[in-house]
Amino acid sequence: MARILIISGIVLLSLGLLRPLFTKLHLGRLPGDIAIEKEHWQFYAPITTSILLSIVLSSVLWLLQKLGS
Repeated sequence: MARILIISGIVLLSLGLLRPLFTKLHLGRLPGDIAIEKEHWQFYAPITTSILLSIVLSSVLWLLQKLGS
């Protein structure tokens, strides 16, 4: 359990540090991402970005699994 928490913390820290890079690449504002902004209220659902990141991470993990076997 400790190993999972440490790895999760490192991943979240890395994503936080890479956030400026994501904004330069326009990740998070792709077509299909829902953004509603009102006067005192905002809603954001990064659907397309989530799907894209899921595909990339799944591909990387699949490749690492194949290389490890």
